[in-house]
Amino acid sequence: MITLRPARSTDVSFFYDCLCDLEAVQLDLAAFSRIFFQNITDPTIRYVIADSDNVPVGFLNCHVQWLLHHAGPVGEIQEMYVLAEWRSKGVGQLLIEHMAEQGRHENWVNLEVTSNRRRQRTHAFYERMGFINSHVKLVNSLMEPGR
Repeated sequence: MITLRPARSTDVSFFYDCLCDLEAVQLDLAAFSRIFFQNITDPTIRYVIADSDNVPVGFLNCHVQWLLHHAGPVGEIQEMYVLAEWRSKGVGQLLIEHMAEQGRHENWVNLEVTSNRRRQRTHAFYERMGFINSHVKLVNSLMEPGR
């Protein structure tokens, strides 16, 4: 059985390992930890862990912003990850449904997500969850390659 709970500071290594895997890079642990600890205390950022028998198997984080062009609050999923052996078992769906319910309860205008174009299976998952491919995200990298 999967249970959901807010992230705790002791979850930092789980998040770190998952995001290093997701991005296929070794992130700076000190910088990562500093950001994680700051974010989990910010009421506009929601971190949710999916546990199986009190062991983390996935997570989702969502930033809530008041956007002028929507004239209201919008939740944007920043990162979501489910351990490989738990994929296609309803964990991601449970995380999305939980965040959507929070959004309905708090009267968000939208729940949005951006995903790298190479993640076609991820796009199909989000579309099955009711997301519509309606925007294009453009990125201007401000860091030198390799930094």
